[in-house]
Amino acid sequence: MSQLQKLWEKVRNNPKAVRFEELDKLLLKSGFKRRQPRSGSSHYTYVKNGCILTVPYNRPHVKEKYVELALDAIGDCFEE
Repeated sequence: MSQLQKLWEKVRNNPKAVRFEELDKLLLKSGFKRRQPRSGSSHYTYVKNGCILTVPYNRPHVKEKYVELALDAIGDCFEE
């Protein structure tokens, strides 16, 4: 099992304890393009094939709702 698949399993099994960097890595590896915020905004926007996902940069963990939305958007890119 690759490190990316292990990360996918970790995020899927515990969406309450996901760091922004982990979610960002999964989204980028699944083909999403990231647009970084301008003028002080803390929200990052990810786009792939017309699917738009906005995730606020929170510390230490991203809110569970945004993780669930990201998992739905990623779909089964990392499923075996």
